[in-house]
Amino acid sequence: MTEACDLSAVEARRLIGTKKLSPVELLDSCMKRIGEVNHAVNAMVAMDEEGARAAARQAEAEVMAGETLGLLHGLPLGIKDLDDTAGLVTTFGSPLFRDNVPKRDSQMVADLRAAGGIVLGKTNTPEFGAGANTRNAVYGATGNPFDPSKSAAGSSGGSGVALACSMVPLASGSDTGGSLRNPAAFNGIVGFRPSPGMVPAERRLLGWSNLPVLGPMARDVSDLALMMSAMAADHALDPLAYTLPDADVRHGLAFNESVDLSTLRVAATADFGFAPTERHIREVFAERVAALSPLFGGVDEAHPDCSGADEAFAILRALNFLASHEEKVKRTPDMVGPNVRANVEEGLNYSASDVARAAVLQTQMYRRWQAFFEGGIDVVISPAITLSPRPWSELYPAEIDGQPTKSYFHWLALAYAATLPGHPAISLPLGVDRAGMPFGLQIVGPRGGDALVIAVAGAIEAAVAGDATLARPVPDLARLRAAQPISAMPGFLSFD
Repeated sequence: MTEACDLSAVEARRLIGTKKLSPVELLDSCMKRIGEVNHAVNAMVAMDEEGARAAARQAEAEVMAGETLGLLHGLPLGIKDLDDTAGLVTTFGSPLFRDNVPKRDSQMVADLRAAGGIVLGKTNTPEFGAGANTRNAVYGATGNPFDPSKSAAGSSGGSGVALACSMVPLASGSDTGGSLRNPAAFNGIVGFRPSPGMVPAERRLLGWSNLPVLGPMARDVSDLALMMSAMAADHALDPLAYTLPDADVRHGLAFNESVDLSTLRVAATADFGFAPTERHIREVFAERVAALSPLFGGVDEAHPDCSGADEAFAILRALNFLASHEEKVKRTPDMVGPNVRANVEEGLNYSASDVARAAVLQTQMYRRWQAFFEGGIDVVISPAITLSPRPWSELYPAEIDGQPTKSYFHWLALAYAATLPGHPAISLPLGVDRAGMPFGLQIVGPRGGDALVIAVAGAIEAAVAGDATLARPVPDLARLRAAQPISAMPGFLSFD
């Protein structure tokens, strides 16, 4: 029998709206699942059970009173521990903020609550979101639900794992070098990087930088579209969320369009011409392309020209870290982890000339991407991440197929290929790889093509739903219930 927490967000919301499911019942089911399996994976790290129960009771009363209900009415949410939650500790994965309890919600969290969502707790993240391996010195490591000794990726790893285990129906994430898409791929769920400004963010200190964005994560595409509709907005606090004066063009947008895949021309690439993609993943991707090709109007082996991507991303990423963390590294170096220190130290070595060159490279790449899509390509598909999950005890992959990586984030090149030009991208689960771990397909759309990307993902998801080799994999919950606590594993609570 399906437990309430295993229902899709769309179905749970429908049942709540028709008085067939109580928000209190749904919350109780989510709490029960967390109690059963969180010890094995450490996805949910700070809980607001009292506040969530009060909100669920209020949500139930509003349903029974026949009041107008929001898009997410009564749905429990996991909020990544990089976003402020009023009255609930927000640590950013840093010992410096171990006891930080914000007085107000971030705007994104406030919007989710306004849509009827119930904040149940925070999901784990690496320190300040630095790196794609979710571990820190406050809450420890998050394990992959398909093998808790392996990485859940990151930096939205806690959200990805919480969703895979049905601890919550929806969860928030953020993405610079793939932090929504990487954990989606490793944990067998859906993660969407929207166009910059689509989900307003106040945490970004370099307000005009298009690298960091906020976005939704879910178990399926319809659920993700629902959450995205509640997150999109035009708040003036984000300079990239610009619009016409007094015209709100994003709030309430529908992201549940349909598309005929047979009308699309698709470009397929295993590496965008520069990403260090593992042979194993190349082979699995080739199998997925062969399986999906009959669905499309045409598939070309091609990709936009990404010349200069590694250099531009390294410099522009370091610039963001300088803005956010230089003072912490200078004043309390022993309280800051190696990934943050490495970015700040790297950034201090760049000159104004270097930053100008990176911006020029990014702009040139952006224009080449526009020309590529104008040539008749509708979407680009690739693996979402360059390799199969490896142990979380490895801070980052130092080599791929025996070749050294250039930096701790070089293995994320498939993701930052889409980050730099600012195009929307999604990771869609498509079965498992040869190691039995989830495989994620990245779908990248044209400039501003957020609704198209989600529609393409939804159409593919529907087309493969009956195929056991391509449908979304589900972790063995019985195995997780019986597993030892991840906290007992060596190196659990550390930066590195």
